[in-house]
Amino acid sequence: MTVYAGQGDAHRSLALLWGAPEEPRAGRSGPKPGLSVDAIVSAGIAVADAEGMAALSMRAVGERLGRTAMALYTYVPGKAELLDLMHDRVLAELTGELPPEPAAGPAAEHAPGLPPAEHWRDAVTAWAEALYACYLRHPWVLQVSQARPVLGPAELAAMEALLRALRPTGLAPRRLRGAVAALWQFVRGLAATTADARGAAAATGVADADWWAARSARLVELAPDFAERFPLLTALQSTGGGAPEDSHREAFRTGLAVLLDGIAAGEPEEPSPTS
Repeated sequence: MTVYAGQGDAHRSLALLWGAPEEPRAGRSGPKPGLSVDAIVSAGIAVADAEGMAALSMRAVGERLGRTAMALYTYVPGKAELLDLMHDRVLAELTGELPPEPAAGPAAEHAPGLPPAEHWRDAVTAWAEALYACYLRHPWVLQVSQARPVLGPAELAAMEALLRALRPTGLAPRRLRGAVAALWQFVRGLAATTADARGAAAATGVADADWWAARSARLVELAPDFAERFPLLTALQSTGGGAPEDSHREAFRTGLAVLLDGIAAGEPEEPSPTS
């Protein structure tokens, strides 16, 4: 199930995301006490966390708040706008897990709490770990397509944090854009695989161990020369990967290291002849 962000009214969605005061509309009664946009967004996240994206509706959110769906529309125009707000609220969790923004001026690279410029890998790794954990806390976010960004303050802050972490590499803009895209999609892809693996047993009614045992035995029967046909795959499998969760973490760590090695090997931007 893929859901596209930014399907609501652009004017009102962005106003809600960026905390602009609501413009009064003729004929609309004022909000009743005890309900707010923040409360509705929190309830929406709770529904999606507990029951998945398919269960998210204005009615379900209203029920969690003890209100009717109609009571929510005074605060949030509809489900499309609510989803944008939920997406950005979840990414706001990264704020407390990332290095603080440096102060302006020449000493910015050495601001308190920031790693030295030569430790950019540590900063990018912290960013990737925080995003990975965020996705696994809220796996429904992985169903929100990245084709169109939400353009909320938290989403843009997450991007700004990654760019700031990569700044010491001196990559040219073209390579920097590629590095950002590769890192974000790598984290998202591995998180999606891990989230799917966590839910596979409950969704299918078959435990991972039983699934693999049944297919491994049958594969041996159908392809007794498996090792000769696929020697490299057999050699890799013989090294063992541990439990699925451990395998996913190892894939995350080693894959991220490979990406960072590639970034480190990239050519820095050449200074302008006029500089």
